[in-house]
Amino acid sequence: MDGDRVRAVYDEVGEAYAARFFDELDHKPYDRRRLDEFADRCRDDGLVLDVGCGPGHVARYLRERGVDAEGIDLSPATVAVARRLTPGLAVRVGDLTALDVADDSVAGIVAFYSLIHLPRASLPVAVRELHRVLRPGGVLLAALHGGSGEAHADEFCGQPVAVDATLYSADELSRRLAEGGLAVEAVLSRPPYDFEHPTERLYAWATKPSD
Repeated sequence: MDGDRVRAVYDEVGEAYAARFFDELDHKPYDRRRLDEFADRCRDDGLVLDVGCGPGHVARYLRERGVDAEGIDLSPATVAVARRLTPGLAVRVGDLTALDVADDSVAGIVAFYSLIHLPRASLPVAVRELHRVLRPGGVLLAALHGGSGEAHADEFCGQPVAVDATLYSADELSRRLAEGGLAVEAVLSRPPYDFEHPTERLYAWATKPSD
């Protein structure tokens, strides 16, 4: 989906999305382990961005573990929800393909299910932007839906809105991250939990090379 459409969808479903997903990490031990590892790698190293943060639950989880985490989301309505649900959490409107963030300035970036909303042709733009703002040695943890092609639904979070998601294989995701200048450490996967949409989940670890 293009940026305007993503913004419109999440402005429409922001409250319903938060009601459905804000507590999701309570039921996802695998995801918590990955985020705990991310926190251990980034804690005390400086600012971490949660790009496409939604209701802010991932940034909140990281902050509770001592990480200086801030959220960025394309949807103003979703940003308002995140600020209300976690008072004091820094959350602002922004576009992950054009971040208002200085070069080489952040210790880490987490992107949970935000890159899937970009058209496949736009992923290289986003990866280059994430590479730009990471400091040398900075860490990226991205979660995506595995598969091929695109998925489409005419209903999302109980609302009659159309939504599209771009699916990736582990090999394609690894290749595209590397083409954007990142050093890929691993692309891990897990099957969906019973309560999730039935797609494989991918978790990509990458760093910005220090040289």
